[in-house]
Amino acid sequence: MAPARAKTRGPLNETQHAIRLGALLVVLWLVLSGHYGALLLFLGAASCALALFIALRMDRVDGEAVPLAMRAWRWVRYTAWLGVEIVKSNLQVARVLIDPRLPIRPAVFRVEATQHSLLGHVVYANSITLTPGTVSIDLHGDAIDVHSLLAPDLGALGEMDRRVSEMERESPGERSG
Repeated sequence: MAPARAKTRGPLNETQHAIRLGALLVVLWLVLSGHYGALLLFLGAASCALALFIALRMDRVDGEAVPLAMRAWRWVRYTAWLGVEIVKSNLQVARVLIDPRLPIRPAVFRVEATQHSLLGHVVYANSITLTPGTVSIDLHGDAIDVHSLLAPDLGALGEMDRRVSEMERESPGERSG
């Protein structure tokens, strides 16, 4: 028999997280669906309720809840920055591929990840992969192996690492667990 998992939040905080997750699911469904007929609204509400029920049964709506661990404004700010970096990298890769000499310089190298959580490491590795011309090959410990089509821009990767680390930091007055 597996040991019982210790609850780190009181029932009020767990309820608040459940309400936030439920509201997020409903808003996401409404925005992505774009259909507001009575039957579809009912089915959307039912699917959101089912997803919330499953999340609660899986004991995911607690202090360690992955989507709720980082503040929304940090995600928005980081996503906007990452979008700009993806566009810049797209242009750079396109420029290299259009060049008749095809000046690619593939390289495999390792970058250190300074995040404190597995989620932070995964966000960083996925951000590297989303950036055209780079792919995260392996994540082990506090290091990520990266394949790059061009010579590695360690400054840009360092900035990405810093921004992901900043995203997972607690604000003053917040407390974890």
